[in-house]
Amino acid sequence: MTDLRHIDCWVFDLDNTLYAAECRLFEEIDARMTSYIQERLSLSHQDARKVQKDYYVRYGTTMSGLMQEHDVEPDHFLDYVHDIDLAPINENKALAAAINALPGRKYIYTNGSTAHAENVAGALGVFHLFDDVYDIKAAQYTPKPHREPFDAFVDRFGIAAEKSVMFEDLLQNLEVPHALGMTTVLVCSDAAWLADEPHDKRPASIGENAPHVHHATNDLTEFLQTARTAAERAA
Repeated sequence: MTDLRHIDCWVFDLDNTLYAAECRLFEEIDARMTSYIQERLSLSHQDARKVQKDYYVRYGTTMSGLMQEHDVEPDHFLDYVHDIDLAPINENKALAAAINALPGRKYIYTNGSTAHAENVAGALGVFHLFDDVYDIKAAQYTPKPHREPFDAFVDRFGIAAEKSVMFEDLLQNLEVPHALGMTTVLVCSDAAWLADEPHDKRPASIGENAPHVHHATNDLTEFLQTARTAAERAA
């Protein structure tokens, strides 16, 4: 059983982490990004897709590349790509109960927007359980995995890294939290639709791991339910 009794701050990525990648919700966002680039840069679908993934690899997010290369206004981009159908996800009462039982503070840290986090986590039935959201705007539009927004996140909320845990679906996004001294948990999936994602930037598959990952799971709810916590010890 995973021992997390030293943890008093719980930090969760949003997309493909709080919900399973297999539901294909992020596929909608991915398609909206391609469509945005097609319209903004007057490209074919194929060429827009190439630009999208090239910027994703080189800049950390597609939006960051568009901002730097084409002066795209970030809030306009975020509003467009997050205009999606939330039907693929349902209220997850088991996850809500597991998060609610965790001792200490809870945060969502996302490369998306706060509005997107509220919509998605709200549909899951867990948004009200979080103390705050640290989104891409709060990070001054500098995305994970860059070090600067992590440092700012820790400073903003007065977080003790050695008593914190980060849940993420991307291996590289756990490198900085590990370096800061946080416990790291990789949330894996078995989503076939992710096959065309750049190899080093796709959500982790079941069985993947790395030296900077302390724990890995393909079922976030079960992981939280079975981990030893300070609340369990106090009980």
